Amino acid sequence: MQITKNFKLKEFECKGYNMPLEVYENIIKLSQQLQILRDYTGRAIKINSGYRSEAHNRDIGGVPNSRHLLGQAADITIESLKPAEVFRIIEDLIDLGQMLQGGLGLYKTFVHYDIRKTKSRWYA
Repeated sequence: MQITKNFKLKEFECKGYNMPLEVYENIIKLSQQLQILRDYTGRAIKINSGYRSEAHNRDIGGVPNSRHLLGQAADITIESLKPAEVFRIIEDLIDLGQMLQGGLGLYKTFVHYDIRKTKSRWYA
């Protein structure tokens, strides 16, 4: 199912687990924000991790209060951009009021973005 011009619901699903309705609604909001980023960069975005069930989150060592459990977070990479560049672009788009304020984490191989409404930044 297509949820934005460039994103499909299956990209955000946790394999083997049904997505609750309230999570689906958050995924729509999250995907709309990522579409803004996609349109700005003109490059494909890969969703490494979107919604996670509690069991899957626990199995991969995710934090117990992860925004992934609510469908409010995605770990992403963007074709031919380094994670630090993606982080900076998202930060700039937030500062310009084009993307929603939220959590932004810089990791060695990906960027975490979530729509928690309050500013949170971390560097792993």
